[in-house]
Amino acid sequence: MTDRYAVFGNPIAHSKSPEIHARFAAQTGQDLHYERILAPLDGFALSVQEFIQAGGKGANVTVPFKLEAYDLATELTARAQVAGAVNTLVFDDDLIRGDNTDGIGLVTDIVTNAGQPIANRRVLLVGAGGAARGVILPILEHSPAELVVSNRTAARAQELAAQFGGRIQARSFDEIQGEFDLIINATSASLAGDIPPLAPALFGKQTLAYDMMYGKEPTAFMRFAAQQGAAVRDGLGMLVEQAAEAFFIWRGVRPATASVYQALRQQLQAQ
Repeated sequence: MTDRYAVFGNPIAHSKSPEIHARFAAQTGQDLHYERILAPLDGFALSVQEFIQAGGKGANVTVPFKLEAYDLATELTARAQVAGAVNTLVFDDDLIRGDNTDGIGLVTDIVTNAGQPIANRRVLLVGAGGAARGVILPILEHSPAELVVSNRTAARAQELAAQFGGRIQARSFDEIQGEFDLIINATSASLAGDIPPLAPALFGKQTLAYDMMYGKEPTAFMRFAAQQGAAVRDGLGMLVEQAAEAFFIWRGVRPATASVYQALRQQLQAQ
């Protein structure tokens, strides 16, 4: 019998997850079907329960339901607990296991695909929302020399710093000093064509500026960073890598990602 998986979101029609997982399944010989499910804004939990009753084995969760998925899970992985949000669910009898693969997706794309080490590097994480929270632990596991979090609302960055017991530093935008080896934009500013208020001096010739957003053209953040001489990368690789981690959690097989990334990149360029 073909195993069923899905991605829940609202909106969801734009999701590339069904194509990604179809490519993974074909590559690895796994018998599964993956679909999009548009859950009502006030009916996420019910939609998931209906999917489970219909034989669903697991699911991805995207905006705006990652916090609800966290609450729905009956068991949480350590990285989901730290993130305070869930993007991957595993259904096993009465158990709903919640995980978060965003951070490992980001780190894999930076370290493995982009060839940029995090160990002993200065890292600046811009934003203190769910996207930022989900990647802090995987970044720290790579032992950066320094991890600074900055946010328009300074109190939220300070809350994160307190949560991690001094392993990260919270700074207002005007307090950040010196060049960083890696600057990650975890805000949604790029969706509106905006740029976080970062000083040009934070970027250097050796800096990798990484935007979690992606599109056909470089984001405003990427264009600004490139003007300062930094190398730039968008979040398409993170999308593929977090999906690969979810696939591994569900199927116990780790798919190769390079060909899937290239196919999606070519599709974006053709739009």
